Amino acid sequence: MTTLNEVARHAGVTPATVSNVLRNRGKVGAATRERVLASVAALGYRPNLTARALAEGRAPTLALMVSSIANPFYPEFALEAERAARKRGRFLLVCNTDNDSNVGSAYLDQIAGTLSQGVLVMNADLHFDDLIKAQGHGASVVLCMWEKPDQPPGVSCIAVDFRQAGRLATQHLLDLGHRRIGAIVGCQPGGVQAMRYVGLVDALEQVDPTLTAKLEHETRYVEDNVEGGYAATMSLLDASPDLTAIFVSNDFPALGVLHAAADRGLRVPDDLSVIGITDIHWARLARPALTTVAVPTAQAAEMAVELVLDLIHNPRKEPTTWIADEPWLVERKSTGPALKT
Repeated sequence: MTTLNEVARHAGVTPATVSNVLRNRGKVGAATRERVLASVAALGYRPNLTARALAEGRAPTLALMVSSIANPFYPEFALEAERAARKRGRFLLVCNTDNDSNVGSAYLDQIAGTLSQGVLVMNADLHFDDLIKAQGHGASVVLCMWEKPDQPPGVSCIAVDFRQAGRLATQHLLDLGHRRIGAIVGCQPGGVQAMRYVGLVDALEQVDPTLTAKLEHETRYVEDNVEGGYAATMSLLDASPDLTAIFVSNDFPALGVLHAAADRGLRVPDDLSVIGITDIHWARLARPALTTVAVPTAQAAEMAVELVLDLIHNPRKEPTTWIADEPWLVERKSTGPALKT
């Protein structure tokens, strides 16, 4: 492996000059710069980023922790975060906790302040004590897609108003005349998607408080995946075959709802309307295409990278909450007027 000193000898300059050229620092003449870059190319020199990080006391990576890389929302967020990090000269390390808080805690212990100065956390089933501990190890931590903008979590975060997303999804169904609405929530009661369900309740109570009385019996809490949505739909339709619409707290299990409806011989949206939340890419590819409430994924990822770098440069800064744009309805083919009265 070619070393920096070998590049310097080949170019007839000092190692410091080579370093300045590669980092675009200091005053280096145009002819010298060209000679150094030619030597770098000729020798195939590649900087040792680990050594550089040790010398500068700064890791070149940011870490992103997600609950499950199998959930398509997280790769979509990771793609946007990687682009944002790359624009700022950083690499993004993605850590999959596999819905295991112990794995998440181990990741934080191993990477916070060592492999990465900044950690972005996406619903990774971690306790806030773990995040605060990571900050004590010298890492800046940002909680991404926090669902309660009016309730700061005590660590810096990017917040999205998912309660409003729940309201928008429900109001769309109500505007179409649906009053017999079932709900599928991709977490346990009080879990990370709970505010979306609160938004559902808000919208129902504004129209008719009696609609919420049956909701408890027409709600299923499931794992946040296609299989969970499928099984919950079968359970809901067995218990309440007169449902005309299903509210789903996330697009991934909503895909399972579409599959279950097809297996039951139901036409979507004529017999059953289905709406999700987040607007993952698969929502557009489903048949019928899924009506959903979109959230500002790309913007939130950009903001998260910007905030964690700000915290790295200002380590004494108090926890702060940045709020992303409001969610918005994306109407496609899976919702239609309630035909059953």
